[in-house]
Amino acid sequence: MGLVQREIEAAGFSTISISNVWELTASVGVPRVAAVEHPFSALMGLPGDQARQGDVLRLALRALAEASEPGSVVHLPFRWPVDDDLDRYQPPEPPPITQYLKRHITQIPQLIRREIP
Repeated sequence: MGLVQREIEAAGFSTISISNVWELTASVGVPRVAAVEHPFSALMGLPGDQARQGDVLRLALRALAEASEPGSVVHLPFRWPVDDDLDRYQPPEPPPITQYLKRHITQIPQLIRREIP
């Protein structure tokens, strides 16, 4: 995604990624990140929760407008309910990036430092 965003930015349009793993997202060089504390399968909110999804989108767009510097990370003020069972929202198998990092665990510090292996 970072490559696509950089090309869009080069054409004069600002971009932002919404991510629940902001360190990893930032490590691939995306211009801006809106960090949200949601589980993988409900990044914008639960299916059908139009209010939460709209709020996440509005605040991400506000972060885009306010984050003038490329490389900015804006933490959105959303927290998943503590008493909620997160396991029921997780995908049946780990996402590809998780599988990759499990096989290449020594590359995690490089990614956090934005050094793409």
